[in-house]
Amino acid sequence: MMGQMVEPLASARTGAELVSEFGAWMAAEQRRVFALCHRLLQDPDEASSATQDVFLKAYQALVKDDSKDLDDPSRWLTRIAVNACLDRLRSRKWRFWRKSPGDDAGTLERTASKAPEAEDRYFASQIAMRLESALGRLSARQKAVFTLRHYEDKSLDEIGTILGLDVGTVKAHMFRAVSKLRGELRDLYEGSR
Repeated sequence: MMGQMVEPLASARTGAELVSEFGAWMAAEQRRVFALCHRLLQDPDEASSATQDVFLKAYQALVKDDSKDLDDPSRWLTRIAVNACLDRLRSRKWRFWRKSPGDDAGTLERTASKAPEAEDRYFASQIAMRLESALGRLSARQKAVFTLRHYEDKSLDEIGTILGLDVGTVKAHMFRAVSKLRGELRDLYEGSR
């Protein structure tokens, strides 16, 4: 679908056409951008605000008279999203309003069934919460690199391009992130051996 959107975004420069094409493109990318922002910021409200900022910045860049044609709009949008999230993480002002991780811990529905499926879901949710918490203790760059690699399935070269880093630097951030996560979650995988 994105291949179809490249040409209209690059050529539709009159007001109504650009807004219409941008709206369709935004609808197609919104879920992915929100998920990326949510993983990086670990706060759904903050991720929602960041997603809105991302699309506003993208729109403003596209309507400029000197805007360039985009070879890969998805990669361009991912870069805007990561940079917007990194800016928010760096500012740390929003953290004052952020709830502590335990505040939103939902309770599992109580069911009469004793099937292993419910137990498996419970343990999976516990592991997901632990992983999210451990991701929150990574540096902003490490979190961005790890998220792009393992949640967005980007190659190290793509991550370097998106973040404006050398591949060696990306590898270093990835190594540090994985090492920290292994340390944080050691009890989960040592007990299963």
